[in-house]
Amino acid sequence: MKVYRGLEYEFSIRRPVVTPGTFDGVHIGHRKIIEHIQQKAIEINGESVVLTFEPHPRLVLFPEDNQLRLLTTLDEKLYLLEQAGVDHVVVIPFNLEFSRLTAASYVENILVNRLHTQCLVIGYDHQFGRNREGSIEQLQKLAPKFGFEVEEIPPQDIDNIKVSSTKIRNALIAGDIQTANTFLTYPYNFEGMVVKGNQIGRTLGYPTANIQPTDSLKLIPGIGIYAVRIDIQGIFYGGMMSIGKRPTVEDSKQITIEVHVFDWSEDLYGQRIRIYMVAKMRNEEKYNGLEALKQQLILDEKQARQLLNKNT
Repeated sequence: MKVYRGLEYEFSIRRPVVTPGTFDGVHIGHRKIIEHIQQKAIEINGESVVLTFEPHPRLVLFPEDNQLRLLTTLDEKLYLLEQAGVDHVVVIPFNLEFSRLTAASYVENILVNRLHTQCLVIGYDHQFGRNREGSIEQLQKLAPKFGFEVEEIPPQDIDNIKVSSTKIRNALIAGDIQTANTFLTYPYNFEGMVVKGNQIGRTLGYPTANIQPTDSLKLIPGIGIYAVRIDIQGIFYGGMMSIGKRPTVEDSKQITIEVHVFDWSEDLYGQRIRIYMVAKMRNEEKYNGLEALKQQLILDEKQARQLLNKNT
């Protein structure tokens, strides 16, 4: 897969079949569109092209809204698009100037003059251009003028999947890992740096790695106790993770992420590790002292190992 970061290229893509979008998560709905452009590319002896944006448009258009968290970083998105078999990805730097392009200018200057689009494939509710003024109807009027085809993914094809990036984000926040992973078609995951903690877990026989996510915009699932897999330098280990305020240990208002890695005894400080979500086991609870917490951790470990064995 070839990646173009920006539009300052002499694009030499064979009969480009293009689809635009943010593609956050590259979920099952996105893959339906990707399959469509791949099939169309085969039919016209062309190549598939995903046109995406960085940063996410909402971060530019609504800078005062700090609530948006993303399913994928740009690098994660590019990896998933490559795994899906896309031929080319064009990453457009999204800024206020770009957002002010009219729909007609976007079509003529980018889709036609820069990318030489042969076929444009869009979802049935796709809008584009300044103030989202562009629509399928406008594209159908412009297409004959500029010599490209327009294909719209039928509503039933998307509706039958009943999935969106927003639904996946909401599922993760609710701790519904099964729904999120089903819609994504892969285990939701995030990367973090192991930082120093207060080492209370060691006194309980369950040492934990305190995780600082490496991307502040990456969505972290909701508070709870989870069964997880951990990628440490390319080797996967089972484990369990706590996301919460540690009510038994301290009255903290800050949410911490702590991972206990099964069958691991080495120091992880300073390492980058990746956490893969398997299942939520329970909500965070406050226990009557550390001994009660330890007994619960024993039960958590048993349940986590069972879930990990079931989801191999």
